[in-house]
Amino acid sequence: MNILGISAYYHDSAACLVKDGNIIAAAQEERFTRIKHDSSFPENAIKFCLKEAKILPFNLDYVVFYDKPFLKFERLLETYIAFAPVGVKSFITSMPVWIKEKLFLPDILTKELNNCFSLNKKDVKWQDKFLFPQHHLSHQASAFFPSPYKEAAILTIDGVGEWATSSLGLGKDNNIELLYETHFPHSLGLLYSAFTYYLGFKVNSGEYKVMGLAPYGEPKYTKTILDNLIDLKEDGSFRLNLKYFNYCTGLTMTNERFNQLFGAKPRKPETSLTQKEMDLARSIQEVTEEAMLRMARFLKKETNQENLCLAGGVALNCVGNGKILKSNLFKNIWVQPASGDAGGALGAALVCWYQFLNNIRVSNNMDDSMNGSFLGPSYSNDDIKDYLSKKQIPYDFLEDAEFFKKAAFLLNQGKVIGWFQGRAEFGPRALGGRSIIADARNSQMQKTLNLKIKFRESFRPFAPSVLGERASDYFELDCESPYMLLVADVQKHHRKLLDENSKDLWGIDKLNLERSSIPAVTHVDYSARIQTVDPRRNERYYKLIKEFERISGCPVIVNTSFNVRGEPIVNSPEDAYRCFMRTNMDYLVLGNYLLDKSKQKPLDGDLDWKKEFKLD
Repeated sequence: MNILGISAYYHDSAACLVKDGNIIAAAQEERFTRIKHDSSFPENAIKFCLKEAKILPFNLDYVVFYDKPFLKFERLLETYIAFAPVGVKSFITSMPVWIKEKLFLPDILTKELNNCFSLNKKDVKWQDKFLFPQHHLSHQASAFFPSPYKEAAILTIDGVGEWATSSLGLGKDNNIELLYETHFPHSLGLLYSAFTYYLGFKVNSGEYKVMGLAPYGEPKYTKTILDNLIDLKEDGSFRLNLKYFNYCTGLTMTNERFNQLFGAKPRKPETSLTQKEMDLARSIQEVTEEAMLRMARFLKKETNQENLCLAGGVALNCVGNGKILKSNLFKNIWVQPASGDAGGALGAALVCWYQFLNNIRVSNNMDDSMNGSFLGPSYSNDDIKDYLSKKQIPYDFLEDAEFFKKAAFLLNQGKVIGWFQGRAEFGPRALGGRSIIADARNSQMQKTLNLKIKFRESFRPFAPSVLGERASDYFELDCESPYMLLVADVQKHHRKLLDENSKDLWGIDKLNLERSSIPAVTHVDYSARIQTVDPRRNERYYKLIKEFERISGCPVIVNTSFNVRGEPIVNSPEDAYRCFMRTNMDYLVLGNYLLDKSKQKPLDGDLDWKKEFKLD
C-alpha cells in the first residue's frame, strides 16, 4: 500500500511517501527549487519520494492532501462577510486566486500530477485516489502517529488551518480523538506573527528571530498585551481583541490602533534593533509560553495522560516546549521535527493509513518512526566523486579510520566545517546531515558564524549538538532531544560568573559576555536549544562528536543549518559546494571527501550571489 501525502499552496510545500505504514521518504519543495518556503506544487519532492520508494505513479493507492479546501474557502468567505464592507481590497486580491487555484483542488491536483509524470488524462484515475483530511487532523496525526507512544495527549497550535487555530486531542493506538478546538480569527500563532510583523521580520519566516531576540529584552509589555490584545483564561482558551489587528480584512497583520498602543509604527526591515524591540519580543514570548503552559495543563487534566505530542508551527517554539517540559506536567514529550505545514504532508498520509484504512499501529513507548528525520535525498561517495571530478574540484579522500580523526582535529583547531552526510533532514532543523559545525568552546564562534558564514543578524543564537549520554553533564535536561526542539539551561557548574559591571549591560551588548565553558551555544539567559546525538539515528555524526570529545574532552559542538541567510538548507553536493565557496567556511566534508578552502579556485561570475535569495 503506497500513500502519497502532499502539502502545498500556502507555505513550505512538501511531499511524503508512506509504504505499508512505514515512512519511506519526505522532503520540502524548497530544497530542490532553492526558493525558501516555496509554496508551489511539490513536483520535485513528489518525484524524489516515488524514486526513493522505487515505485511508479501507477503504484500509488492514495494521494492525500493536508487540508480541506472547501472548509478553508468557507472560512475566508464568512470572514469577509462578517467584516464587510471593511476589507474589500483584501477580498478582491485573494478571492480570484482562491477560486482559480484552490477551490477546485481535485482538478488542480490531477493536472499537476499528470504534468509531473508526463501522463495523459486517462492514464491514472487520480480522482479515485484523493483524500482531504482536515488541516489540524493532519497536524495531530504528524504529532502522534510517528511518536513512540501507545497513548498520548496531543497539542497542536499554528496560525490557522480551515477554521481551527489550535486543537487538543487524545491519541490511542491507531485513532485520534479531537477534544477541543480554538477557531479563527482567535489564534496564538497569528498573535505571534503580528508581533513578528511589527518588529520588522517576515511573517511565516521570522518568528524564530523573535524567539531568539527575546532573551535580550525585559517583559515590559507583557501586561499591556494581556490587558489589551488577548483575554487568556486559566484553561488556555483565549480571545483576541480584533480591534488591534488587520489580518482578517487587510493586507497587513496589525493596524494603527496597534501602533498607538505601542507608541510607534512597525519597525522597517533591516533597520537597527533598539531595546524596545527586544522588550516587545520578550513580552510576546512570555505571553506565548504562558498560553502554551495553560493549554498543556488543561490537556493533562482532561486526559490524565503521561505523554504529550506536539505539532503545528507554534510547536517550533522550542523555548515554549522547554517550559512545558520543565513544568513536569507530562512524563514524556515528543515534538514532530517537521511541525509546520511541511509536516502536514506526513500527517495526511498517516491519517489515511491508520484512521481511514484502520491499520494496526505498533509502538514500544521508546522509539519513534521518523528515522531521525533523515528522510530526504542522499548521495553516495561515488555520486560525490562523479560531481567533484566533473567540476575538477580538488579534494582528499579519507577512509573512515582517518576521516573522523581528521574532522575532529580540524574542529579542535577552530576551523568551521560544512558537514554533508547521508540523507537530508525533513523539517527546518539541520541535525547532522546538512550542517555547519564548529567548536562550541570558542568564545568568538557565534559572532564569526553569524557575520562571516551565515551573513545574518549578530543576535541569532546557535544550537549545541551533544552526545546523548553526556547531555545531562552540560545541560539541565534528563531526556532525549534528537530534533533540536527543546530548550534547557546550561548546568550551573559550566556557567561563568559575571562581574558587577557586566550585570548592568543591556540589549545586544550582552552578546559579548562569555557565559559558560561552551560560549558559542550558550544564550544570554544561560539557555540552549539542544540536540542530543545517538548512534542509532546518526552514526557518523555521533562518531565525529565522540572523536572530538576524545581529543578535546568536550562532547559538545556547534551545529547550524548548512545555508546562508535567505537560502534553503543545501540539498545536493552542488548546493553544498556553492554555499561553501560563497562563505568563509574553512573546510567542506562531502561523504568521505574533504575539501580545503585554500586549495579551491573562486567561483566564476558569482560576485552578486546574495541577490539570489530574498532576506528572511
